[in-house]
Amino acid sequence: MTTFGYTDTMKRYLKPVLAGVLLTATAGAFTWYLQGHPEIIEQLKNVNPFILALLIICYVVWFGALAVILQLSVRMHGKSMSARENILLSAYSSLINFFGPGQSGPGLRGIYLKKKHGLSIKKYIFATLMYYACYALISAVMLLSGSVAWWLTVLASGAVVGGCAVILKWYAKRSSLNEGPAFARYIGLIFVVTAVQLAAQAVIYFIELQAVSSVSWSQAISYAGAANFSLFVALTPGAIGIREAFLLFTQNIHHIGSTVIVAANVIDRAAYLVFLGIMALGVFGLHADKKLRLRQMTQDD
Repeated sequence: MTTFGYTDTMKRYLKPVLAGVLLTATAGAFTWYLQGHPEIIEQLKNVNPFILALLIICYVVWFGALAVILQLSVRMHGKSMSARENILLSAYSSLINFFGPGQSGPGLRGIYLKKKHGLSIKKYIFATLMYYACYALISAVMLLSGSVAWWLTVLASGAVVGGCAVILKWYAKRSSLNEGPAFARYIGLIFVVTAVQLAAQAVIYFIELQAVSSVSWSQAISYAGAANFSLFVALTPGAIGIREAFLLFTQNIHHIGSTVIVAANVIDRAAYLVFLGIMALGVFGLHADKKLRLRQMTQDD
């Protein structure tokens, strides 16, 4: 095997192995923490089943925003796809993104859009970076707005905007992307829909936190902002362990205790798994894999 072949093999297996190690370590730490804090189990026993249904509804809104963002990302480069195709692709890639290592979902969408709609990987990556820039900016404002002085929030937001602008400009220049005047309008729309998505996410966290403790809206918003940043280093399925680490490291900002964080995240994982289960029934019931020809596309890539 050549040096390049060995390197490619290492890269292929490094993420799954790292994800497995992190997931195992997280499961062990989580079990140990529960044994030392039995009050968490008691809190979960008192959770109203109605809350689960409410969380599922919020996740439907969250997923709808995600599907709209995908449609806008395609249209900003002059392509389009049907609403049915978009929903199936978004649902299938969301399932892959949760159970697969790293950010598997965006990778699957990129391959599909290239093969089916002729959208180049460079343009898809730029649209995804644009979404991540909006996501990071809104999350930074959420994280700081409820707990620190307004001028610190403005400074931090400005730093995020500046950093994202530099990255996007560098990538656009490197990839020779020259878009028309409608391009700015789509960027604005992506920002608005991303704000809707993160607002739904904040409501989800608020409901979960309220189920186990009494928190204010400002605390929940800061909590959501911290949790959102785990997206960028989601090496484990559903960012299990990663999100909790972000929340624990930012306790001085949102002022929510570790016991409440663990209990709320148990509820969140349970609700999201139920949502994914419902979505999986729809995806496989409609034979999305065959209709989208995803298996053939990924094998041919």
